[in-house]
Amino acid sequence: MIYTVRKEVNRLRIELVQARKSRKITQIEMANLLGISRSFYSLIENGTRNPDYGLAKKIAALFKVSPESIFFDLDGFELKQKKNIQSDES
Repeated sequence: MIYTVRKEVNRLRIELVQARKSRKITQIEMANLLGISRSFYSLIENGTRNPDYGLAKKIAALFKVSPESIFFDLDGFELKQKKNIQSDES
């Protein structure tokens, strides 16, 4: 299950990187807009660290999306989690 969740996190974080790059914003510029260090923002993008909900809302607001659409795909996670539970019961 950890691998499935990690894969989902990576997919969502790739979308975060693509959103930032499509707007021609550097990590340094994003960090400055958010009031955090570039190194912390980099850790968020690569999935090593997670923002708190307030920071997730700020990031999402910059891209005009919901925080959940960037940081947590609830439907996809539930679907994958159900598959793992079923396979564990077999």
